[in-house]
Amino acid sequence: MDGRVPESELEFAFSAIGSVRRVVVLNNLVIFALSKITKFVFYMKIRIILLAVLSVIIAMPASAQRSKKASAVELSFNYQKQSGAGSNQWAVWIENSEGKVVRTLTVTSFTSKGRGGRRGYTFRPTCTPTWVKNAKAEEMTDEQIDAVTGATPKESGIQTYTWDFKDADGKEVPAGDYKICFEATLYFNSILLYTGTFSTNDKAGDIALTSTLTEEDEAHKNMVTEVKAALK
Repeated sequence: MDGRVPESELEFAFSAIGSVRRVVVLNNLVIFALSKITKFVFYMKIRIILLAVLSVIIAMPASAQRSKKASAVELSFNYQKQSGAGSNQWAVWIENSEGKVVRTLTVTSFTSKGRGGRRGYTFRPTCTPTWVKNAKAEEMTDEQIDAVTGATPKESGIQTYTWDFKDADGKEVPAGDYKICFEATLYFNSILLYTGTFSTNDKAGDIALTSTLTEEDEAHKNMVTEVKAALK
């Protein structure tokens, strides 16, 4: 023997070394792939969590709006302008728990100012008679009347009035129970009255309204519809 390793054994050795290298490389590739997959899954979980948190944050203003303490009251209705006299008159006002008017939000101009220097309710007593009585319109000065008078809209559409928990002098009213009132003269003796009680301590939400109608008038019944009130 000359001490040399047979070629077949060398080939086997080299082949074995190559196989080991391939196994090592394959193993490293598997480990690398698994690490990438693990990272991908981790990042996907993080992304899902972030999206969930973001959706909650986006939804928070609406839920917070429903749960926060109210700072105002809003009344709205759909007005359909009527033709002829004896219609298109209304008033919106706030009363305290004792029935005293603390703020008139609006009264249509014919009711309050009339014509020829005479207030409308003095010669047409069907113009929002509840407001006239409860607000003691006869005792109001012309300046006080002017301050709450609003022109009758020339066009039909949604009308909205807001009370900010302040009285006629701009001072915050005492916390407690109040009533929002909306009276509309649909046509002469057909008078619609909505009322709803609430507390200034309440959270934002709808105010339940009750209504009364003095007499039916088919031709003018749609002057006022979709009456709503809510704490904001």
